Amino acid sequence: MKFPDSVELIDVGPRDGLQNEPQPISLDQKRELIRRLAQAGYQRIETASFVHPKWVPQMADAEAVAAYCNELGLTYLALTPNVRGLDRAMAAGVPQVAVFIGASSPFNQKNINRTTDEALQEVEPVFSRAKSGGLFVRGYVSTAFSCPYQGKVSFPEVQHVVDRFVQLGADEIDIGDTDGHANPRGVYERFARLQELYPQTVFVAHFHDTWKMGLANVLAALQAGIRKFDGSVGGLGGCPYAPGAAGNVATEDLALMFAEMGVDTGLDLPVIQETARFARSLSSRVCLPTGISGL
Repeated sequence: MKFPDSVELIDVGPRDGLQNEPQPISLDQKRELIRRLAQAGYQRIETASFVHPKWVPQMADAEAVAAYCNELGLTYLALTPNVRGLDRAMAAGVPQVAVFIGASSPFNQKNINRTTDEALQEVEPVFSRAKSGGLFVRGYVSTAFSCPYQGKVSFPEVQHVVDRFVQLGADEIDIGDTDGHANPRGVYERFARLQELYPQTVFVAHFHDTWKMGLANVLAALQAGIRKFDGSVGGLGGCPYAPGAAGNVATEDLALMFAEMGVDTGLDLPVIQETARFARSLSSRVCLPTGISGL
């Protein structure tokens, strides 16, 4: 296998990593986490979610987080699941937004009380307004391998969402292993097929580490041609609608693995490792993964 010279790592810790924490994380703590990630060299960070605080209380300060990112001059992403969220994000000056839809219809019913087709219709105006406003748009395909409510997810279910995201003009499409049940063979086959069907589309791989196959899945996606990977500093994360899902693949583990392979990430590994320690100090979880970086 020939490895690429470089890959892009996107840290989703301030959003995906913290959204599931039961204890409040202060604005100052979020700012410090983002500052440290920027210092480590991340070119993009997913920092907030513009959702109703009733559903995700941890994201109630999304505007204040965006203001801080603007002060730092960061390129950052924020989740905007509907038009109301997009309007808030645009007013806050967010440069890149993300929408999400599950490939699994039962997941969508549980998460947003919509079928997959209803959810796709609902994000059409989000794409339209974001694109007309000059924003970069990421489309998340959640439960792209398996779902806690239906089990295995078929390729046609994934393709159905990807097709629509491509038609709507997504700048990149993030394929998510939401419950962390993907395996390397399935990952390789799914990404290879997507790359074959959509050669002009930029895909991102997003893995959780429930079955401790996150890094193996990253390598499988790399072999299939993927060059962009999400991770969460400290391995924080989970999904409120995917019971039992572990945190995201730790970005410090990704950075170390790629560094040892001679693949450039543009990141300062010691700074990332120190940031991971800080990130874990914010978590109320008793057991946290140590990962290959030994943290």
